[in-house]
Amino acid sequence: MTTTTETKGRCPICRKPTVQQYRPFCSRRCADIDLGHWFSEAYTVPAKPEDEAEETLQPDEDQR
Repeated sequence: MTTTTETKGRCPICRKPTVQQYRPFCSRRCADIDLGHWFSEAYTVPAKPEDEAEETLQPDEDQR
Protein backbone atom coordinates (compact mmCIF):
# COMPACT_ATOMS: atom_id res chain seq x y z
CA MET A 1 0.00 0.00 0.00
CA THR A 2 1.29 3.44 -0.88
CA THR A 3 0.39 6.90 0.40
CA THR A 4 0.66 8.49 -3.02
CA THR A 5 -1.99 10.39 -4.88
CA GLU A 6 -5.33 8.75 -5.56
CA THR A 7 -6.99 9.21 -8.92
CA LYS A 8 -10.58 8.93 -7.65
CA GLY A 9 -11.00 12.06 -5.55
CA ARG A 10 -10.29 15.74 -5.42
CA CYS A 11 -9.48 17.84 -2.38
CA PRO A 12 -12.54 19.95 -1.44
CA ILE A 13 -10.27 22.89 -0.56
CA CYS A 14 -7.82 23.19 -3.49
CA ARG A 15 -9.18 20.57 -5.97
CA LYS A 16 -5.83 18.70 -6.21
CA PRO A 17 -5.96 14.88 -6.21
CA THR A 18 -6.40 13.42 -2.72
CA VAL A 19 -3.71 11.59 -0.78
CA GLN A 20 -4.69 8.45 1.14
CA GLN A 21 -3.08 9.65 4.37
CA TYR A 22 -5.16 12.86 4.42
CA ARG A 23 -8.37 11.72 2.71
CA PRO A 24 -10.51 13.50 1.61
CA PHE A 25 -7.82 16.19 1.42
CA CYS A 26 -4.54 16.39 -0.48
CA SER A 27 -2.38 17.53 2.44
CA ARG A 28 -2.26 18.35 6.12
CA ARG A 29 -2.49 22.04 5.18
CA CYS A 30 -5.85 21.62 3.44
CA ALA A 31 -7.15 19.45 6.31
CA ASP A 32 -6.17 22.22 8.76
CA ILE A 33 -7.84 24.88 6.58
CA ASP A 34 -11.06 22.83 6.64
CA LEU A 35 -10.84 22.44 10.43
CA GLY A 36 -10.38 26.20 10.72
CA HIS A 37 -13.61 26.70 8.76
CA TRP A 38 -15.46 24.56 11.33
CA PHE A 39 -13.87 26.40 14.28
CA SER A 40 -14.74 29.81 12.82
CA GLU A 41 -18.30 28.59 12.15
CA ALA A 42 -17.98 29.13 8.42
CA TYR A 43 -19.62 25.70 8.12
CA THR A 44 -22.79 24.94 10.02
CA VAL A 45 -25.08 21.97 10.50
CA PRO A 46 -28.78 22.83 10.13
CA ALA A 47 -30.77 22.40 13.32
CA LYS A 48 -34.21 23.20 14.68
CA PRO A 49 -34.54 26.48 16.59
CA GLU A 50 -34.35 25.99 20.37
CA ASP A 51 -38.04 26.85 20.82
CA GLU A 52 -39.10 23.97 18.57
CA ALA A 53 -36.69 21.55 20.25
CA GLU A 54 -38.08 22.39 23.71
CA GLU A 55 -41.67 21.85 22.53
CA THR A 56 -40.89 18.33 21.38
CA LEU A 57 -39.28 17.40 24.71
CA GLN A 58 -42.14 18.58 26.94
CA PRO A 59 -45.10 16.17 27.34
CA ASP A 60 -48.54 17.30 26.28
CA GLU A 61 -51.14 18.16 28.92
CA ASP A 62 -53.33 15.24 27.70
CA GLN A 63 -50.64 12.67 28.46
CA ARG A 64 -50.25 13.59 32.18
